[in-house]
Amino acid sequence: MKTHLVKVGDVTRELPVVEVAPGTSVALFNMLGDTEVTEAAGKALAKLLPAEVEVLVTPEVKALSLAHVISRESGKPYIVIRKTVKPYMVNPVAEEVVSITTGTPQLLVLDGFDVSKIRGHKVAIVDDVVSSGGTLHSLEHIISKVGGELAAVLAVFTEGDQRPEVTALGHLPLFKDTDHVE
Repeated sequence: MKTHLVKVGDVTRELPVVEVAPGTSVALFNMLGDTEVTEAAGKALAKLLPAEVEVLVTPEVKALSLAHVISRESGKPYIVIRKTVKPYMVNPVAEEVVSITTGTPQLLVLDGFDVSKIRGHKVAIVDDVVSSGGTLHSLEHIISKVGGELAAVLAVFTEGDQRPEVTALGHLPLFKDTDHVE
């Protein structure tokens, strides 16, 4: 199996390189269940969080544990943007997104209950990897729609194109069929 070596703080990992579209592969970074990487990344990103940020916003699942660590380290609360509308949500705010890892449309949903926690506040988006920017764009749109101000984007890695608007700990390349990775 092809792999790609990464370092997060003092932690190293061999990421499997997996095909996500014909001829295009990514080094699959998945923090779920990896406490050591999540803690290292969260602590490092908390140090890079701009002082003016008042609240963190993160998409549901893979970046949730990262947002928790950044919240604990910074003292800033976090809000989770869900991937489905739940029956208990009050006036949900939704956006559709297609990410590079899913390839199919997904929904991003802010519970209306959390709108007041974003409106009038400076917000940082927290994600594990920013690649095509689809999720990032949808999150930005939700934040703007409810009256929040995007102040920062934090990610463990960017992927593919360089993203100067993202504060990241590293960058992952996209691999084409002609690339050779060991």
